[in-house]
Amino acid sequence: MKLEFRNIIALSLVSFTLSAPALRADEKDLYDFMWLDPDKKVYVLQNKVHKKDKTVYLNLGYGMGLSSNFQDTSMVHTNAGFYLTEEWAVELLYTKYSNSDNEAMENLKRLNGSIPFIRKTDSNYGVVAKWSPFYGKINTFNKIFYFDWNLGLGLGKLNTSSNATSVAVPAQANTYKDEKYTSVIAKTGLSFHATKNIHIGVDLIMNNYKAPGPTVNGKTPSSKLRQNTDAILTIGVSF
Repeated sequence: MKLEFRNIIALSLVSFTLSAPALRADEKDLYDFMWLDPDKKVYVLQNKVHKKDKTVYLNLGYGMGLSSNFQDTSMVHTNAGFYLTEEWAVELLYTKYSNSDNEAMENLKRLNGSIPFIRKTDSNYGVVAKWSPFYGKINTFNKIFYFDWNLGLGLGKLNTSSNATSVAVPAQANTYKDEKYTSVIAKTGLSFHATKNIHIGVDLIMNNYKAPGPTVNGKTPSSKLRQNTDAILTIGVSF
């Protein structure tokens, strides 16, 4: 019973820690407490340690694709940007993908002798407006880690290849043709500051684009909104 109680307390503390809200990056919000009872004592986060205003950053990363049912997708990723203010930055990004048939694809070919419709993502580049409204810190193992949480929105070019023209023709070999689409890029990420100039990040990037499905009996269906989502681990420098 005591062990269960300790587990409940431990889980409650972890949940409270993880659910604690991040603080706004604007420092003037941290000290405007005139509306409080003068007898109250309020403890706030110290002044911001890692400033971003007028800084340049460069990140390199490796990740995995989360959207394909029949492909194992990995990628190398890079992005660079400049903070115009403490919260707003302009970012350029580029991603190069590597695709291979996964177990589901191999089983489908081996058991049913059929090929599904597949659209592979080959590369992606774009420009993003990035907003970093929140920052905070985590105290663990007697060490304080500072982090920023950012959101981004922009436009990009998505280079893909698909078997849309061959998949519905049994007598034709399975072939992939190159395609290009304009995408709306939405991203969010956490950046942990290892040192003053080095940071480690975790990004989730989604490309939203319109593309048709496979051609059947010579007819190409109308385009539909589709998503390509990637999870990426990065390491970078800022100065």
